[in-house]
Amino acid sequence: MTTDVLRETGTAATAPAPATRRRRNLDRWAAWGFLLPVTAYLVMFYAYPLYRNVDLSLRDYTVRSFVRGDAPFTGLANYGVVLRDPAFLPALAHTAVFTGVSIAFQYSIGLALAVFFRQHFRLSATLRALFLVPWLLPLIVSASTWSWLLNSDSGIVNAALGAVGLGPVNWLTSPQWSLVSVTVANIWIGIPFNLVILYSGLQTIPASLYEAAALDGASAWQRFWRVTFPLLRPVSAITLLLGLIYTLKVFDIIWIMTRGGPTDSSTTFATWSYRLGFGTLVPSFGPAAAVGNLLVITALVFGLVYIRFQRKLVAS
Repeated sequence: MTTDVLRETGTAATAPAPATRRRRNLDRWAAWGFLLPVTAYLVMFYAYPLYRNVDLSLRDYTVRSFVRGDAPFTGLANYGVVLRDPAFLPALAHTAVFTGVSIAFQYSIGLALAVFFRQHFRLSATLRALFLVPWLLPLIVSASTWSWLLNSDSGIVNAALGAVGLGPVNWLTSPQWSLVSVTVANIWIGIPFNLVILYSGLQTIPASLYEAAALDGASAWQRFWRVTFPLLRPVSAITLLLGLIYTLKVFDIIWIMTRGGPTDSSTTFATWSYRLGFGTLVPSFGPAAAVGNLLVITALVFGLVYIRFQRKLVAS
C-alpha cells in the first residue's frame, strides 16, 4: 500500500499541471505568432522573387509570354547566350575591378578611421557623425553630386586641376576614366559603413591588452598588428562579406553617373542585367535574369567561404 501511494505521489509530482500545460501551449503559439510574419516576409520578398528570377532565366520570355505566362522552357540556353555575348568578359572584368578596389579601399580607410577615432579626443563624436553623412544620403543624391564634381566643363575637380596648371580630364565621358570615377564615388559612399562596424568591433577589445603590450615595449604599429588586427578578424570578415554583397549589386551610382558607358567601359553585371531587361525596346528577360543569377551565385559562394572561415576560427 505504501508503494502504491509513493507511485501515485511521484506520478502526480512529475506530471505537468493543467495550468503549466496551458502556459506552454500559449508560449508555443506566441512563438509561432512572432515567427509567421517574418516567414511570410522572407517568402514574399526573398524566396518568391528568387524563384521567379530562376524561372525567367530558364525560359524564353518575351513581353507577350511574360504577360500570358506561357514562355517555353529552354533550360540553360539563356546562360549560354550570356556567356557567348561579347559584353560578358568586359562586364566580368569591370565587376571584379569595381568590387575588389572598392572593398579594399573602403575597408582600409574605414579601419584607419576607426583606429583614429578610438583615441576619444575632443570632437571625436562630432567628426564620426559627420563621416556618416555619405552613408545617410540617398544614393541618387550622392551619385548626382559626384556627377557634378566630375563634370568635364563645370566640375570642381577639373577646376582644381586647372588651378595647379593641369589640363581637364573627361572623368565621366572617357573610357579610360569612367570606371575609375564610379569606383571613387562608391568608395566614398561605403567608407562610413566600414567605419561604424569596425569602430564597434574595436570597442570590444579590452584596453588592458594594449597596456600590457605597451609595457612589453611594443610600438604603435606592433600593437595594431599583434593585438588589434587579430582580435578584429571576425568583425573584419563580416564587414568584407557585407561589403562584397553590397558592391556586387551596385547599380544606382554607375547608372546615374555613366549609364555603364561610354562604350560599356563602366558596365558591370548589375548595369548589364538592367540594360538587357529594361534598356531596350525588345527586352531580353531570360539573359537579364541569367546575369542576375550569376551575381546571386557569386554572393552565395563568398557567403559559404565566410561560413567555412568562421567555423575554422571557432575551432581554433
